[in-house]
Order: sequence, then structure tokens, then C-alpha cells
Amino acid sequence: MILIYITISSEEEAKKIARHLLEEKLIACANIFPIQSMYNWKGKMADEKEIVVLGKTKAENYEKIVSEVEKIHSYDIPCILKIPMESNQKYEDWLSGEME
Repeated sequence: MILIYITISSEEEAKKIARHLLEEKLIACANIFPIQSMYNWKGKMADEKEIVVLGKTKAENYEKIVSEVEKIHSYDIPCILKIPMESNQKYEDWLSGEME
């Protein structure tokens, strides 16, 4: 299992991306959080409010998730991170069943 971490500019876009990944059965669950991000972009420091989507999925879905997110994400270079995770067996069984 992996956790997908995606930063997005607005809650509306975050819900759109999460909904798309859920409908395509690429993730079983999404959590959406507001965050404050600071980063360098084109020679300047940015300090922006963003939204993070955390998606729970199978490791084999990562490449397809990247492809799907890059098609609909508003950023030129979206942040799409893959984080390995472990969970309790009941949760892992549920997660796997939701993506069949």
C-alpha cells in the first residue's frame, strides 16, 4: 500500500482530482487538508495557501495516478509523491476491495 500526496491550489480542484481518482478506482479513499506552503519558484520564494490530497491506494496504481493527475491538474509541475505505508489487515483488505 502507498499514500499519494498531491498539492493543489484550491479545495474545488482538490475535490475534482480526488473524485476522478475515486471514480477510476485508482484510490480507495482521499483526505483533503488546507496547508501553508513555502517554496522556490522561478527565482522567487512563494508563500501560498494550498490544499493537500492524501490518497490511499495500491503501489501498482502509482504510474496511472501520475498520468491521470497530470492531465487535469492546473499546475505546470504538480507535486505527486508516493509514500510507502503499512496498515492493519482489516483496513488493507477494505482498501484492496474498493479498487476492484
